[in-house]
Amino acid sequence: MPTRLSVNLNAVALLRNRRDLPWPSVIHLGRIALAAGAHGLTVHPRPDQRHTRFSDLADIRALIDDEFPEAEFNIEGFPDEAFLALVEKHQPEQVTLVPDDPSQATSDHGWDFSAKAAELTPIVRRLKKGGMRVSMFADADPSGVQAARDTGADRIELYTGPYGSYHSDSAGQKKALEQLAKTAEAAFAAGLDVNAGHDLVVDNLTPLVRRIPRLAEVSIGHGLTADALEYGMAATVRRFLAACGW
Repeated sequence: MPTRLSVNLNAVALLRNRRDLPWPSVIHLGRIALAAGAHGLTVHPRPDQRHTRFSDLADIRALIDDEFPEAEFNIEGFPDEAFLALVEKHQPEQVTLVPDDPSQATSDHGWDFSAKAAELTPIVRRLKKGGMRVSMFADADPSGVQAARDTGADRIELYTGPYGSYHSDSAGQKKALEQLAKTAEAAFAAGLDVNAGHDLVVDNLTPLVRRIPRLAEVSIGHGLTADALEYGMAATVRRFLAACGW
């Protein structure tokens, strides 16, 4: 099975929020992405609502349920009580837990699973009891994988920011790719599935999915939205799906 594509709508929402206007419409562009073949939609509703707003979540949930029932809703965020209440209300198929400080511009590191296991384990149990798959944002570090598995998580999401940063350095990109692959292999051996996301574009996505053929899902926002400015959302989704092997 090729790697599934979830379109992150945060960059669309950020552009919308520059004006007190309803466009670009997060729901409309999400609909275009799903109609073009995307397998799901991702959002990261931060506490300050600087991109995805809490009020967007019910509309995205309804879009998937009413028009694209085979698609999945993935909500990312730091698992404080407010976030947990939000996902329990909107019931995404997948929750991705990230160790972000609210002031961060974007996610830029994975969990220290060993240090945070006592905090994360009951949260994972709570979310899974609610019927949601749980994925954990993880650095490219094989040594942390077993501790991630011990929390009860279903998946890790490889933080691919360092890999994406080597867009003009093929040697550095190859080295980063191998570290991601080693971490994925350790995760598979531990019984975890593997997602990936951050700074992925068509050019670096194809080598990633070829090197990690069991990669379950990629969540892509910034690079995909940038391409959509040039190609349009539907054509861009098809380009990224082709890069995933579809």
